[in-house]
Amino acid sequence: MMAGFGHTTRKHPRSRSRTWSRSGPDRATLGIIGAICAVAGFFALGIVLGPVAIACGWLAMGRSWSGARPVPAVIAVVLGTIDTILAIVWLAGAGTPAAGMF
Repeated sequence: MMAGFGHTTRKHPRSRSRTWSRSGPDRATLGIIGAICAVAGFFALGIVLGPVAIACGWLAMGRSWSGARPVPAVIAVVLGTIDTILAIVWLAGAGTPAAGMF
């Protein structure tokens, strides 16, 4: 038998127990990944890893500043911001003539 448009054989495509939600371990993992990206951004690719750290930290905090803030998430946001600012300053300084490290 062929199912018509809009007619499915399953009444409920997902049970409530199988739906994915961001819980404690997921947020903790995002916070740790963000902190690692932020620290690595000081040594290489700060212009890329800084925004990644900010995004991971922000998602780990639940996309709000209110409520409980996990420490790795705050570290990721703060260090990611510093990474990004330092990378922009370094790129702006590297673009001017005769302004190098040596």
